[in-house]
Amino acid sequence: MNEYAARSTAGIIVVLSLAVLAVGLVTGWGWPLWLIALGFWLRVAGGPRYSPAGRLAVHVIVPRLGKRRLVAGPPKRFAQTIGAVLSTAAAILWTVGLAPLAWTLLGLLIVAASLESFAGFCLGCWIFGRLQNAGIIPEGVCEACSNIALRRS
Repeated sequence: MNEYAARSTAGIIVVLSLAVLAVGLVTGWGWPLWLIALGFWLRVAGGPRYSPAGRLAVHVIVPRLGKRRLVAGPPKRFAQTIGAVLSTAAAILWTVGLAPLAWTLLGLLIVAASLESFAGFCLGCWIFGRLQNAGIIPEGVCEACSNIALRRS
């Protein structure tokens, strides 16, 4: 997986989420949370292939950057799954009338996506690594993650 595509997608999510948060706080509209959640689930299911944000990042933004840095895919998919769960939970909370909790979850999502996009630190990947070190995620799920010699090659 191209790290720059993941970082670009995260930047798109930051911008969209900030817009949804601003509109939601002013108008009370939270239905766009469902669109953010759908985008995450599409990326979890098929990578950038089905996701408008993923396609924009992969086919428009990254080629203009001219950069490519391959990283292990399983931790990034794990991070996308966390984003899908957080955004879905936020959408559900807004739908059942718990908007302050929904906006809080969206804020956490914005922080995590900002760390990925602007600092290159993938919080979900870090959690994946800790779970793999603890034996909760088997080493075979990501051989490159658990074998330092493979990471260098």
